[in-house]
Amino acid sequence: MRNIKQKFMVAGMTASFVGLFVSMTIRTSPAQPNDAALIAKAKAIHDRVIKLDTHNDIDPANFTAECNYTMRLTTQVNLPKMVEGDMDVSFMIAYVGQGPLTQEGFDGAYRQAVAKFDAVHRLTEKIAPDNIGLALTSADVLALHKKNLRIAVIGIENGYPIGTDLKRVKEFYDRGGRYMSLAHNGNSQLADSNTGETQGYLYNNGLSALGREVIGEMNRLGMMVDLSHPSKGANMEAMRLSQAPVIASHSAVRALANVSRNMDDEQLLALKKNGGVIQVVGFASYIKTDSKQRTDAVAKLREEFGLGPQAGGRGRGGAAGRSEGGAAANLARVCPVETVGGPAPDGPGGGTGQGRGNAGLEALSRERRVEYDKRLAEIDARLPPAGRATVKDFVNHIDYAVRVIGIDHVGISSDFDGGGGIDGWNSAAEAFNVTLELVRRGYTEEQIGKLWSGNLLRVWREVEMVSQKLRKKQG
Repeated sequence: MRNIKQKFMVAGMTASFVGLFVSMTIRTSPAQPNDAALIAKAKAIHDRVIKLDTHNDIDPANFTAECNYTMRLTTQVNLPKMVEGDMDVSFMIAYVGQGPLTQEGFDGAYRQAVAKFDAVHRLTEKIAPDNIGLALTSADVLALHKKNLRIAVIGIENGYPIGTDLKRVKEFYDRGGRYMSLAHNGNSQLADSNTGETQGYLYNNGLSALGREVIGEMNRLGMMVDLSHPSKGANMEAMRLSQAPVIASHSAVRALANVSRNMDDEQLLALKKNGGVIQVVGFASYIKTDSKQRTDAVAKLREEFGLGPQAGGRGRGGAAGRSEGGAAANLARVCPVETVGGPAPDGPGGGTGQGRGNAGLEALSRERRVEYDKRLAEIDARLPPAGRATVKDFVNHIDYAVRVIGIDHVGISSDFDGGGGIDGWNSAAEAFNVTLELVRRGYTEEQIGKLWSGNLLRVWREVEMVSQKLRKKQG
């Protein structure tokens, strides 16, 4: 195990030196006369602090007696990879994609969400209770860590599965959910989505009346409000309404990557005022984007050839945790065990983070395809694609957020198995590379501890305290 971890360290170090020449960092790393000493220092810090990732997607098919996280699967997160990367805490996500706002749609979403709640309970209670425990409070995280167990926490991505029944918020809390976002990609019955910037809003870029009630109920129960995915207007309204600090469980900085999923400075400053935390996400296409000139040129070319907008590397697939098929879909499924010596997963949907706009090309005639490729090559030569994000690019976002809102309001997340992954941190096994880069940039052990877990746990504790006060007030 030690040799494997050393290989990851060396790989991360090599990638970092290459990135030094090809990436522009916001902060200049201090000169390090003895890199071996720096690595040893980073390793010691990595061993001592609690490493917590607030967003890892799951597929219930990987939580069975025959196929589960005790095995080294091709998933970016599982117990062997958490051990290898010395990752302590995984927020495992009950995610459901947005569907029709009908009773049938709500019922189907509810069944999918419950399957994911049940999967996490199965892992922690039946499959591997001696290896991983479920935390229901912030204190549980510390207690389980003292027992040398890996820790699972359940987050809910998209409030769609609660339908129009406010009582389901409590049901999901009782099932273990400790944060929830009110929307995903597509407006929900609770809130407008970030996708409304291009697709239009339902609630004038804000929350629905039910969404406002849900926030009050989440405050009462002690469930963290998650701002990742809802629209900016919905997020600003949520922060004004919430009596407890909120989180952005997996978002990056819009000033550095102009993506609707990311938080601009106005949202960041409101988050600081609220007392919350942004968990900066290691998702390639949210960390590093093509220039506006290239984006416009590719869009114009695609329009000329009758092609739709390019996907931008944001697909959800592969061995990730986004599968929504029923039991029948898994009958012929082969457990995705990683082959010995096989490559690390690419991070489904992570890709280069930019894409080359390939969607729809199969519909072009051979002659038109040749012409399209020629024209795209000319754009590549004139306006090169940004390339896939690295750990250095990722820490640039952390640096920026720390500079704007302070070290106490910034954390770390990956969105592994839901599209996340960057060069150097493409699975839980490579977590050390993040700590190493933070040490390179001069962050102290106290600061690194806050980034990896301290700030999130502080928000969680404060959410719990607000809940206690509200419940006491209600009698």
